[in-house]
Amino acid sequence: MDDRRRPRNPRSTEDRKLLMRQPYADASFLETDAWRSLRIMGEFIDGFDALARLGPAVSIFGSARTTAGDPAYEAARDLARRLATAGFTIITGGGPGIMEAANLGAREGNGVSVGLGIELPHEQGQNPYVDLAIDFRYFFVRKTMFVKYAQAFVIFPGGFGTLDELFESLTLVQTGKIDHFPVALVGSDYWRGLLEWLRGPVMDARNIGAADLELLRVSDDVADVATWIIDAFQSSRDGRAQLDRQRDQRAAKGT
Repeated sequence: MDDRRRPRNPRSTEDRKLLMRQPYADASFLETDAWRSLRIMGEFIDGFDALARLGPAVSIFGSARTTAGDPAYEAARDLARRLATAGFTIITGGGPGIMEAANLGAREGNGVSVGLGIELPHEQGQNPYVDLAIDFRYFFVRKTMFVKYAQAFVIFPGGFGTLDELFESLTLVQTGKIDHFPVALVGSDYWRGLLEWLRGPVMDARNIGAADLELLRVSDDVADVATWIIDAFQSSRDGRAQLDRQRDQRAAKGT
């Protein structure tokens, strides 16, 4: 190379810094917002890549503290089995309780069982009935995956996390951010107080309208919930064909 075209200070080039054999002494950049944004983007990409080909799916939520044999556990298992048999993929948070019950039901119904885990201070880990497991650092990325790939939400009794998913789904439907899809609450006794509060003080203060409460349905009958979800999806454009295609693909694979 002509001396006139050589870098005057080769140690200052960005390529040279990038390719240094010795690591930087200061690794604080790993904790900056700029670097964190790359991790967030990576989580979105991983989630989209893993879930894009799942076909019709239902997200099921509920308490991680519900134990096997509890009526809510068995109801979630039964519902997931019915939906999986109809051709739906079942998506949960991948943990214990209602999530485990739904993943178990999906497997019993020869469906795809998905667990979207989250990094928590007290690690729960994925339950043994998850076929496709994805773990996230960030709640909002995980919640995007629940919504983006679901044709319905089913909410079993649960705590803050379950309520968070319920009201986020209702907000997205109410504001038109997503198409109106079924949002079902299972367990009328459990949800009665919340619904009375919404119909009373919240509506009286004109913070919601009567039509907003029509965005969800309450039932104790999982057969009724399954039928509502299946009928709603089949009535949508190409819905029935998608379910048939999903069932045929699973049958061809011997699942």
